[in-house]
Amino acid sequence: MQHYYQTFLIRDWQPDDREPAAAVIHSVLTEYGLAWEPEGADQDVLNVEACYLKRQGEFWVIEQQGNLVGTGAYYPIHRGYKAVEIRKMYLRPEVRGQGLGRFLLRQLETAIAAHGFAEIWVETASALKEAVVLYETSGYEPATRVETARCDRVYVKRIGKSQRTKDR
Repeated sequence: MQHYYQTFLIRDWQPDDREPAAAVIHSVLTEYGLAWEPEGADQDVLNVEACYLKRQGEFWVIEQQGNLVGTGAYYPIHRGYKAVEIRKMYLRPEVRGQGLGRFLLRQLETAIAAHGFAEIWVETASALKEAVVLYETSGYEPATRVETARCDRVYVKRIGKSQRTKDR
């Protein structure tokens, strides 16, 4: 998979991306005063093969001029109906404010719908103000039962055939 947005390349994760992707996520978490948890909430970025690829999920990285500047991923979950959770959607500060996050979210949603899923769940922290605005302005509805300790918000969006029928 490859998508282009302005000067950015969004592509499938490769094993060489493990450390650069972890560095992006670690730096963004630190920027917002959130803890990097390699033994907990962030162990999935260190083991993409088992946590995403073997579970019919996807993990994407975003490059600009050969440098990794962002990540985005999803995998199936048991919460909800035919559900996935979007995870690890992080962008370095220097690439924010250009519409990249919204584009990435739409590409993830399109891929998720193409694989037949019906619900997208996402957990985030209030400190990640841009993420909260992005989800709330992209059709995600507040939900309950946050499962990740550093997160205090959870959202769900229904997609696919059931959503199209509902909108008519």
